[in-house]
Amino acid sequence: MATHYKHAGNYTPIGSDRCDVEIWRIFSQRKFMCFSCALLLLPFVFALFSSISVDNYIGGREPLPSSQPDVTKLIDFAVGGCNIWKGEWIPHPTEPAYSNRTCPFIQDHQNCLKNGRPDHGFLHWRWKPRDCDLPLFDAKSYLRLVTGKSWAFIGDSISRNHFQSFLCSLAQVEYPKNLYKDEEDHFVYWYFPSYNFTLAVLWSPFLVEGTEDESEGFAKGIEKLRLDVVDKNWAPEIHKYDYIVLSSGQWYLKTSVYFLHDRLVGCHYCQRQNIKEIGFYYAYRMALRTVFDFLLSSDYKGVVFFRTFTPDHFENGRWDNGGNCKRKGPFKSNEISLQGMTAEMYRIQLEEFGKTLLNRSDFTFQLHLADTIHASLLRPDAHPGPYREYQPFAKGKKAQNDCLHWCLPGAVDTWSAMLLEMLRHV
Repeated sequence: MATHYKHAGNYTPIGSDRCDVEIWRIFSQRKFMCFSCALLLLPFVFALFSSISVDNYIGGREPLPSSQPDVTKLIDFAVGGCNIWKGEWIPHPTEPAYSNRTCPFIQDHQNCLKNGRPDHGFLHWRWKPRDCDLPLFDAKSYLRLVTGKSWAFIGDSISRNHFQSFLCSLAQVEYPKNLYKDEEDHFVYWYFPSYNFTLAVLWSPFLVEGTEDESEGFAKGIEKLRLDVVDKNWAPEIHKYDYIVLSSGQWYLKTSVYFLHDRLVGCHYCQRQNIKEIGFYYAYRMALRTVFDFLLSSDYKGVVFFRTFTPDHFENGRWDNGGNCKRKGPFKSNEISLQGMTAEMYRIQLEEFGKTLLNRSDFTFQLHLADTIHASLLRPDAHPGPYREYQPFAKGKKAQNDCLHWCLPGAVDTWSAMLLEMLRHV
């Protein structure tokens, strides 16, 4: 089955740069380093201490020694006594709770049915955990649980994708009042009067501070990330919300330069001879460490759901050279596994989450892992593909495929059911 999924993990968001080249480069470098280490001990020792010194620049928790027990074992994947994250998709003939006709909040590039997608089979699947059942998302039950509360999704376009799924489901119970909306749907606030409940989405694709504008001597389009500074688009707002859902990852594949304590420490695919290539894995780990350290020091009193990485399903190429996602049904769990970049980003998430749990005696908040990656991996059929655009094959148009974001309604609605099940047990 691996041959069917050999391009998984090579996707970058629209407008990003050649992450597949970087992945190959990292792999090649690792092979070279292993060979060199076998021949020369001193360069190995030098490289080891060099990496530790950069890692310590974060100014927060020290890197765990290699003898440290596996911190991921500290993570409790059970929700109400059952691991709801591992299972299978089973047929479910009932229509979704909403449609593109009953929900006006779906953005065009995720409105697959409006854009002409001819097959509807992707709508008729339900997630079945191995050892229990996961109820479908019940919007009325959710609103009752969060009456008088506020809830924010914080992250990138996948976070916004999920936010819109959430909003569509809730709007079937009560049509909300819009409090604020920017032109790009990056910052949106909705209010449900009967439940005194506020639902928001806050744009923060890296969770730490970054800009692609021209600055620091680098051209526009190159991301400049301060890996030790939490993004001001959400950090000052955190105490306004009783619940937050944090997620990020895909944007780290973009060409970037990295700063720690106002010092340039390296880059990812910046192709500058005088800047060290340290790669996006390092940057992502440091950013997560900054986010979790901020939470530990914030005196936040609410509930944090940290959602795991989102896999793409590009086959036969990347997003920019003909890659597509043409499958019409889910994988079985024994047909596919986490691989490559997706597996590594997930491992980093679990390790940094686990390290944070070592400090749980200092928590002023609740922290929970929303481990949606496994169910999402099994749904290659649920992306817009070419139907990110209206009638993509009309008049000889050459369609570009989106095999990262999710059709609405669709598989991403199950993430809401998972969050509701967690909410029932916090």
